[in-house]
Amino acid sequence: MISLSEGLTIDHVRYGKGKILSLEERIYTVNFGKLGTIELTINKAEEDIVILKEETSDQLDMEELEKTLIRILNEYSDISKPIDLAGKWQGGTLLLKPGSDTLKPKEVPIETFFHKIVMVRDRLRVLEQNINSHPKLTDEDKINMQQYITRIYGSLTTFNVLFQDEEDHFVGDKKND
Repeated sequence: MISLSEGLTIDHVRYGKGKILSLEERIYTVNFGKLGTIELTINKAEEDIVILKEETSDQLDMEELEKTLIRILNEYSDISKPIDLAGKWQGGTLLLKPGSDTLKPKEVPIETFFHKIVMVRDRLRVLEQNINSHPKLTDEDKINMQQYITRIYGSLTTFNVLFQDEEDHFVGDKKND
C-alpha cells in the first residue's frame, strides 16, 4: 500500500499527471491541470497511481507562473496595457481640410486617429525589441537602427497632447527635443 498525501505530484493511469490538493474521509481531490479537479476514492486511487515527487518549495506555483507569464507578455509581445485618450478629446473629430475649396473636407473621429497612433507606437516598440534581440545584427547595426527609431519617436511627439497619461508620451532624442 502506498502512502498518498497532500501536495504530492502523481501520475494516474487514466488522467495523467496531477497534484493532490486534499484528502478528506476516503477521497483524494487531485488537480489534473486541463482536465480540472477530480475526486478519487482512496482504494481506487492507490491502485492507479504512481508517485512522482513531493512538492518542493523551489517549484513554481500557479501564482508565480502567472506573474512570470504576464511579465514575459508585457516585455516581448505587441500586446500592451490600454492607453487612454485625454478626456478633452473624447467624442471629438479631426478635420482634414484640403487647400482647395473644390475638394471636400474629411472628418475622422479622434478616437480612431488616436488608436492608429497607439498602434504605430506599439509596433515601433516590437520592432525595437526585434532589432535588439536579432542574432545576426552587429552591435553597430543595432545602434544605427535604434537611432532611426528614436528619431521616429521624436517626430511623433506632436501627438503627445492626445494622451491622458504623461508616461504614455512619445520621447525622442532628449538632447534634440
